[in-house]
Formats: sequence, structure tokens, C-alpha cells
Amino acid sequence: MTPSLVWIILGIFLILSELVATSIVAVFLGLGALATGALLYLGIINSLTLQLLVFSGISLLSLVIARRRLKTLFVGDTIQKNQHSDFLQQAIGQRVKVVTSFEQGAGRVELNGVQWTAYSEEALSSGDTAWITHNEGIALYVTRKKSTSPSN
Repeated sequence: MTPSLVWIILGIFLILSELVATSIVAVFLGLGALATGALLYLGIINSLTLQLLVFSGISLLSLVIARRRLKTLFVGDTIQKNQHSDFLQQAIGQRVKVVTSFEQGAGRVELNGVQWTAYSEEALSSGDTAWITHNEGIALYVTRKKSTSPSN
């Protein structure tokens, strides 16, 4: 197996490994390995020292230039720490579907397609409809009847 082929196979492996370990670093190492393999194949570089310098330089340069931009594509957007409570504050008074029956006052509900831990003083069964009364952190408190207070 030629050294250029080894670099190219290593580059492909590193880029594909990014599918498993989403650290957004292996893809840049893979790009460096692919570039080194291509330059070696074309005869532009020969020595092992030059191969390692090209690999390191291209990997580092691509990492510095593109990582921040690509990270949002791979990982997606996240909400800020204080946005959870804003979202949950807006959810007060909304209807939720009970996903798991409440045992000892605790169960799971679904709000906007996402399951949440919930608490209720009432016995609620899977499939029931409930209404959010308030939250503590990311835990929701629900009741069987919709609140009629003007604040909701």
C-alpha cells in the first residue's frame, strides 16, 4: 500500500468517524490527511517530515478557520440558560397530553412534541389531557381542569 493511499484512507476514516463522535475535530484532521495524501500522490511532497508538516498545517488552519461556522451545522442551535424558564413561563395554561400515568404524584406529559417530567396532586392516566399550572425549573405542574384565572 502506497503512503499516499494510507493518508487518503486515514482521511476518509477520520471524516466518517465524525458521524459517531461529533466533536467537530476529526473532520479537520481528515481534511489534512486527504490533502497530504493528494500532495504525496502528485509528487509535490516526499519526505515524512514534510508530510507531517503539511498534515498538521492544513488540519490546524482548517480547524481555526471553519470550526465555529460548521459546529452550528453539526450540533444545531441551543437555547441560552435563562430561555428555559421563559419558554416554560409562556407554557403556563397550555394543554398537555399525559404520556405516563402519574404514580405518587409524578408522571410524564407531552408539550409541543417533547416529553417533560410533571407533577400533579390529581390521579392522571396515560392519554388524559391536563393543563400546566406552573413550573419549577424544568418540571411542570399540571392539573386536570383548565384554570379560569384571568392571568392565563
